[in-house]
Amino acid sequence: MVAAPLKVSRSQRAELERMAFSSSLPHRVVVQSSALLLAADGEANAAIARACSTTPDTVRRWRAKFEQGGVEAVGTIAAGRGRKPVIAQEVIDAIVEDTLHTVPDDASTQWSTRTMAERHGVGKDTVARIWRGRKLRPWLVETFKLSNDPCFEEKLVDVVGLYLDPPERAVVFSFDEKTQCQALDRTQPSLPMTKGRCRTMTHDYKRNGTTDLFAALNVGTGEVLHQTRKSHKSADVLAFFKWIDLHTPRDLQIHVVLDNLSAHKGPEVREWLAKPRQARWHLHFTPTSSSWLNLVEGWFAQLTNKRLRTGTFNSVAALTEAIDVWVSHWNDNPNPFVWTKTANEIIDKVKRGRAALTHQIKSATDH
Repeated sequence: MVAAPLKVSRSQRAELERMAFSSSLPHRVVVQSSALLLAADGEANAAIARACSTTPDTVRRWRAKFEQGGVEAVGTIAAGRGRKPVIAQEVIDAIVEDTLHTVPDDASTQWSTRTMAERHGVGKDTVARIWRGRKLRPWLVETFKLSNDPCFEEKLVDVVGLYLDPPERAVVFSFDEKTQCQALDRTQPSLPMTKGRCRTMTHDYKRNGTTDLFAALNVGTGEVLHQTRKSHKSADVLAFFKWIDLHTPRDLQIHVVLDNLSAHKGPEVREWLAKPRQARWHLHFTPTSSSWLNLVEGWFAQLTNKRLRTGTFNSVAALTEAIDVWVSHWNDNPNPFVWTKTANEIIDKVKRGRAALTHQIKSATDH
């Protein structure tokens, strides 16, 4: 006697086929899905058992479970069946609790798998599996900063509004300085990359001077206007503003996003902006401690990672030339940074952060 073909709908077959050919699902799910597809094609249970290296009785149980629970039942393990846990749940809960709320007795700032394993009498690999399963990473620290600017929301809405909905007949620049760019040279030549070995360089270096990089990122096109200068005083900021003014058509308004550096608000800058000819200029200051809101910071990161961090420069002139060449190539095929978060989404996230730090933060605002 051969069992009747398993009744499988078109959508169920498509899902079973996806599961049967998956490379990430558990092995039992893949095998059971393959067996059920054979059953749907009318194969005998004995033939399915041989193809899946199991027994006919097991195939019958898989069929019955599918008939009762559908695709969701494939690969599930009934309560009380399967391999019993070696580590008691109480030990697992204690490891998680200690990871989140305690530190080692030697005053270390976080637990390691070995110190936690020693504390609870388990293996380090067990601790690693518990952490991995709950996405706990005690060794990882990410930095953050919540702005205490009393006008945080007003400034945030202003800047994000420029990014998401720029005004017509206007150009929006994201401006900042990358100060103290160092012309570093190594004490010995670097070794080239070879098969099995990455590029290497000496840990020590020679300082050959510094320069300040001024950059204005065109938010719409991704192009960058830049200059290198010996300092970043108000006079230098004014000179760069004039450089931007010179390279922007007179019929366009100029909107500049910048931080609250005192040089950006110096007497020379204010006096120049107050002239009728500069009426097209509009400065939009980011909230304090909110450099992440300035798009040009992302461009600075790319410049640093791709050209400056592992570069060698025997003089400030060599450093300046390297920056000029890299920026020139960038402007040949500019890649604009696209802002996606709305002001409301950011404000909600900041409010959650402040709520978590209610007892630890002193703020002039209720955000």
